[in-house]
Amino acid sequence: MSLLLRLILLLFTSRGRSRLQVLDNCVTPFRVWINDLDVLLHMNNGRYFTILDLARVDLMMRSGLWRQLRARGWYPVVTLETMRFHRSLELGDRYDVHTRVIGWDEKHIFIEQGFVRGDAQIGLAVVRARFLKRQGGTVATAEMLELSGITQTSPALPEWVVNWSEAEGGMALQPASSA
Repeated sequence: MSLLLRLILLLFTSRGRSRLQVLDNCVTPFRVWINDLDVLLHMNNGRYFTILDLARVDLMMRSGLWRQLRARGWYPVVTLETMRFHRSLELGDRYDVHTRVIGWDEKHIFIEQGFVRGDAQIGLAVVRARFLKRQGGTVATAEMLELSGITQTSPALPEWVVNWSEAEGGMALQPASSA
C-alpha cells in the first residue's frame, strides 16, 4: 500500500518539478518511511529497488516519455539490475535518487541510479531495461530513440557494464543434483 501511495504522490509532484529531456539527470527526492525498514532498523535492501522503479517513472513523466509510451501501448521492463551499497538509510532520512541513461544497445537501455543523502553516496545501481508492446513483441531501441527524439549514438558504456550484460546470457537455473 505504501508503494501505491508513493506512486500517487510521485505522479502529482512530478508535474510541479522541472521538465527534462530523456538524457538529462533526473533528481527525485524521497524520505525513509517506517515501513521501509528491516529488522535492523535501516532501509530494507529490497526497498531500494522499488524506489529505483519510482525514480525511473519520475524521469519518464518529467520528460513526457510516459504519455508517449502509453499512447503506443509500450511499457518498460527491467531485465537485469545490480546495486552496490555504501552506507545505510535510516528512519526519517531524506535522500535523492539521481537517474540518468548511460547508454544503449540494440535491445536495451542502460540506466545508472544513485542514492544520495546530502553529499554522501548511499548506493549505486545500474539497471538494464527494454520496452515491450502490450499487444505482444518488443520495441527496438531504435524505435525508442526515435520516440524520444534522440539522434546521437550511444555513449560508450563502461567495460564492466558491457561484460555484466553479456555475462547474464549464461545465467540459468541448474537442476538440483541428488546427493
